[in-house]
Amino acid sequence: MTDSPGTGQCDCGAAAGPLGECADYYYAILAEEQADPRMYQWHAVVVCAYLLQHPSRAHEKYLDVQFRMLRLYLDQGLDALLRVTAHQVARNKHGVRSGYDMAPFAAYGPIPQGGSPGSFRAGFSGMPFRDGSFVSDGHAAYGERIHAIAEATVESWTSGTA
Repeated sequence: MTDSPGTGQCDCGAAAGPLGECADYYYAILAEEQADPRMYQWHAVVVCAYLLQHPSRAHEKYLDVQFRMLRLYLDQGLDALLRVTAHQVARNKHGVRSGYDMAPFAAYGPIPQGGSPGSFRAGFSGMPFRDGSFVSDGHAAYGERIHAIAEATVESWTSGTA
């Protein structure tokens, strides 16, 4: 099942929250982070986790690098991921080569075969949205929630179960 209005549950297995299904949360997060540079620092984590939790919305050929990016983030932290993503962007802008520089991800194994595990202990539709914001209780709390979603995503993919 894919995220679709009115179904009450999306393809990641999560029930809809007050804003709707995971896609509604995802697009609301993307919109809010455009006006908030502190929130935007988790952009890569948000995108990777969302697409890995909803692979029907992703390009299959990128899921492996997205999985490795989340693993790098969980292992080395946000600053390390921001350095790697800045390197990838700079590399692409200068036309050095197309595609990702996989060297930063060499320590992390490929995405497990067999497809999406289908459900996750933490997801987007569980994100609190108060006073019109995902960061109403602070950026640190928002970062902790995004971190928990990233952990749940990698955990489910590596264990094959929710």
